[in-house]
Amino acid sequence: MSASTLTLRRVVPEPTLPATSSSATDLAHMARALELAQRGLNTTTPNPRVGCVIVKDGVVIGEGWHERAGGAHAEINALADAAARGADPRGATLYVTLEPCNHTGRTPPCSEAVIDAGVTRVVAAMADPNTEARGGADRLRAAGVAFEVGLLEREARELNIGFVSRVTRGRPWVRVKVAASLDGRTALASGESKWITGDEARADGHRWRARACAILTGIGTVRSDNPELTVRSIPTTRQPRRVVVDRHAETPADAQVLAGEGALVVTAGARNPSWSERVEVLALPDAERRVDLAALMTELGRRGCNEVHVEAGARLNGALLASGMVDELLVYLAPCLVFDPALGMAQLPAGLARLADRVPLVFEDVMRIGADLRLRLRVIGREV
Repeated sequence: MSASTLTLRRVVPEPTLPATSSSATDLAHMARALELAQRGLNTTTPNPRVGCVIVKDGVVIGEGWHERAGGAHAEINALADAAARGADPRGATLYVTLEPCNHTGRTPPCSEAVIDAGVTRVVAAMADPNTEARGGADRLRAAGVAFEVGLLEREARELNIGFVSRVTRGRPWVRVKVAASLDGRTALASGESKWITGDEARADGHRWRARACAILTGIGTVRSDNPELTVRSIPTTRQPRRVVVDRHAETPADAQVLAGEGALVVTAGARNPSWSERVEVLALPDAERRVDLAALMTELGRRGCNEVHVEAGARLNGALLASGMVDELLVYLAPCLVFDPALGMAQLPAGLARLADRVPLVFEDVMRIGADLRLRLRVIGREV
C-alpha cells in the first residue's frame, strides 16, 4: 500500500438513514449520487455540490451533477442524460443529494422539471437549507410525487459544509491549514518555514486550496514567505480569491499575492497608494483599529464565499481562534523536531489564563500523506 494513501485512523460515523428504513438499493443509488456530486467539488461555488441518479425498473437511466454556477442543476443534467440514452423517466425514482430547488434563479425550478418529466418518487439526502430556494419537497408532494428525505444526510451536509454554513450562519466555513514539526513548530524564530513537510503533503494542501472560495493569509506570512496563494499541481478551472489581512496596508506592491486579478487586501485604514488599481481594498477596523475578523467573514459570506482556506502565521491563526471564526484545522505534522525558540501554530492575542479556556477539538480523520501525518480536527460545537 502506498504511504501517501495509508489511513492510520479515520473517524467515520455510520451512514445516516431516514426515520423509515430504506433498502440497500436506495442506499447504493444515493451513494452513487454523492460520488457524482464530488465531481463538482472545486467548481460549483457559490452553489452547492449536488449529484443525481434516475432509476427505473431497477436500471439506472440517467445521471448528472451540478458542474458550475449558472449551469444546469444536477436533476436537469440527469434528465438530459436519460433523454440522450433514449430512456423515458415517467414512473422513475430520482435520487438527489439536495432537495430539488423551487425558485427561479439563473435557472428554472428543478421541482417543476421533475414533475413535468413524470418522475413518481424522489429521494433526497438533505433538505435545502437555503430559504430562497427551498420548497421543492412541498411542490413535489402537492403534485403527487412521493418525496423522502434523510438518506445519507450527514454525508451530504459534510460535502456542502461551506454552503450550509453560509446560508444558515451568514459566514463561510473557515479551515485553518498548518504545517508543523512533531513538536508543533511552524517556522524558525527568523520566519524560515520552507519546507517543514514533504512534497506529498504540500500537494494535498493544494487540493484543499482548490475546493475553497478564498485563501486567506496575513501580512506576516506575506513578508516572510511571499506566497502566491494560488492552486498549483492539480488541474483547476478557477482560482480562489486571495485575501490578505494587513492592518496598516504594508503589503509590498510587488508581492506575489497581489499579482494579477482577484487580490483583496483587508485593512484597518487607508489604501496603500503604491498598490495597483486591480487590488481591491476593504477597510474593516474594529474598536481597537485592528481588522475586524468577524466582519470580514460576514462580508465574505455576503459575497457568496462558502469555504475559506487559511494559510497564515501564528498571530493571525490565534486571532481567528480567539474571535471564534475557526471551524476546522488541517494540520500536517512532519516527523522532525525543531525545538525552541521557534514559532508555534497559534498565538492568542492575550494568552491563555486557564487551561479550562483552551480550544476543544475533535478528530475528524488522521491520515498518512507521504512521510507526514495529516490531522483534520473540528472545533467542538461547529457542526452545521
